[in-house]
Amino acid sequence: MITDAAPGLSRLHQAWRLLACAAIGGLLWLATSVQLAQQHSAGPDTWFYTGDPLVGIACLVTLVWRRRFPLTVALATALASAVSTTASAAALLALCSLATRRRPMEIGAVLLVSVAASQAHVEFRMADAPNGPLWLQLVLAVLVMGITVAVGVAVGARRTEVRSLQHRAESAEREQLARAAQARTQERARIAREMHDVLAHRISLVAMQAGVLNHRADLSTDDRQVMIRGIADGAHQALEELRDVLGVLRADPDRPEQPQPTVESIPDLVTDARTSGLEVTWTTTVRGTPPETIGRACYRVVQEGLTNAAKHAPGAAVHVSAGGMEGHELRISVANSPATGVPARRPESGFGLLGLTERITLLGGELDHRRSADGGYLLAARLPWPRHDDEKRA
Repeated sequence: MITDAAPGLSRLHQAWRLLACAAIGGLLWLATSVQLAQQHSAGPDTWFYTGDPLVGIACLVTLVWRRRFPLTVALATALASAVSTTASAAALLALCSLATRRRPMEIGAVLLVSVAASQAHVEFRMADAPNGPLWLQLVLAVLVMGITVAVGVAVGARRTEVRSLQHRAESAEREQLARAAQARTQERARIAREMHDVLAHRISLVAMQAGVLNHRADLSTDDRQVMIRGIADGAHQALEELRDVLGVLRADPDRPEQPQPTVESIPDLVTDARTSGLEVTWTTTVRGTPPETIGRACYRVVQEGLTNAAKHAPGAAVHVSAGGMEGHELRISVANSPATGVPARRPESGFGLLGLTERITLLGGELDHRRSADGGYLLAARLPWPRHDDEKRA
């Protein structure tokens, strides 16, 4: 929050200001003493040589609190300057400090008191000296104090500008830190989603094949060898895909990323599922090649559907279908029949469908997952497929 409160001063800055006031006040006192010595042939003025310096020193001490009580200090030093030449410099510094607050009512009140005090000082101390007409004395007093006020107002405006710039810099730094934290969070979520999409499918197929080996004692030696090779290949592919995902964290920013799966990769995904023992059929009526983001989302839908079928519906028949064309929408669905076996208990993340829903929603599509009428399960997605020209204009 930006206020007009003056910032605190260090001891060094406070000291040189007070020393400057003391030096100026001392010079004014010496000049006045010389003038008085020339005018008066009588004895020395006791008040001028004793009381005047003491009042000036008291005003210098009072200046220490000018930033905490600016109006009180300014009025006190202005009144003191009426009877003390030495206090004149302290009164000007207090007036300048008050003007940095840029409050017209306070400045006007202290300015009137200062002008009146200067005239009272002339009458009190310089009554016998040729000081010129009254209007000239008033003009000179207003001119000196006006310059003092102008300097104070300029200093106050500069302080406000500096505080404003500092406030903006701090706000920009906080916003930058917040954006960086948000970017890190989004990147972590993206990596976690990719790791789930990549690993859950492979590990589920490996677990399913291991479960078949554990429960099927009637398998021949050749069948067992095929299943064991399938488990080894699945584990190897899972490690390779995990390495590709984690490689993004260590990759050179200027190096292009690995190609991501699209709709054209779905047949390979179906083939891998069949090799692992799932009964999968695949039909497509897609005409054209959808954009990479849409194709990748469709691939992840099929991957999640096959993974869930392998986990929760062992022995079920799975049907994967896709259809759509440019300018309309792209539809993808994975439907499985009821399970014919007892699903094995496996650790579940619980974030597969949640992450998939977020991915589809960000692309402007809809994801539907529910139990089907025959007791199976359906996972379907609808994604907009704009025309290439419309996409470029957007």
